[in-house]
Amino acid sequence: MAGQDPEALHPATLRWPRRSDPARRQRDSTALHAYLLDADDDLAEEFDVRSRVAARQLATAKLLDAGVGECNLEPWFEAAGSGPGLLILDGVVAFDTRVGDRTATELLGAGDLLQRPSPRQEDLLERADDWRVLCPTRFALLDADFADRVRPFPQISQALLRRAQRRIAEVDAIRALTSQPRLEVRLVLVLWHLAARWGRVEPAGIRLCLPLTHRLLGQLVAAERPSISHALKRLAHAGLVTGVAFDLHLHGSIEHQLEALAERNGAHAAG
Repeated sequence: MAGQDPEALHPATLRWPRRSDPARRQRDSTALHAYLLDADDDLAEEFDVRSRVAARQLATAKLLDAGVGECNLEPWFEAAGSGPGLLILDGVVAFDTRVGDRTATELLGAGDLLQRPSPRQEDLLERADDWRVLCPTRFALLDADFADRVRPFPQISQALLRRAQRRIAEVDAIRALTSQPRLEVRLVLVLWHLAARWGRVEPAGIRLCLPLTHRLLGQLVAAERPSISHALKRLAHAGLVTGVAFDLHLHGSIEHQLEALAERNGAHAAG
C-alpha cells in the first residue's frame, strides 16, 4: 500500500464555540446553543409537523467543539450530570479501551450518544479508557436540564435510547467480524462495514475517507501495526483495496473481494 502511515495527532482543543461580537455576528454563525431538531434530522423525523414545532423550542442544547487529537471528555460528562450525555452532531471520535498491553477501538460519528464509561465494580481486570477526536467534532451537551425540558416529548428519549442500543449492536458486529482467522478477511470485512456508514460510492466501488492509520486499523481488527501494513500491501497487489490511510478505495463489491480472497487462499494451500 502506497504512502506513509500518519500517526502524529496534536492534542485536542476542547472549547465552547466563541460568541461573536455584534459587528462579526453576521459572518460568524457559531452559537452557544442549537435547536437539536435542526441539527439532527433523524430526531426531527420522530415528530409530525405540529408536534415538531413545539418540541423544537424546548429541545435546545449547548454546543461543544473538539479539535483533532486526544481529549478529556470528563469535564463535559460531569456537566451532563444525570442527563443523556454528549450527542455527536458532526465529526469522528475514537473510543479506546486498553486492557494490559492491548487496545481495542470503537469509531463513533454523527448521531452517536456518548456517556461516561462505567466499569463494573467487581471487574478483576484493570482497564483504561481514552477518547480521541479523529476529525473536528461538534457535540450537543444533553444535560439534566435538557432531559427535564424534553420530558413532554418521549420520542426524544426513546430515540436516544435506540442509539445507545445501536452502539452495542455495532460493537457486537465488529467483535464478530474480527473473529475471522485470516487478517485480510478481517480487514476487508471491517472496511466494508465502515464504508456502509462513511463511504461514498464511486464507479469502481467505494471510497472511504477516514483517518484510518495502520495503528488504528490494527486496533479495530485485533492485529499489530506491521501486520496491517503487510496485509494492505497484499490487498493492494490483488487490486482489492488501494489508496492511502485517509483515502482508501474498495474495488468491486464485498462479495467479489471475499471470493477473490478465498481463491487466493485456495491457490496458496494447493501450492
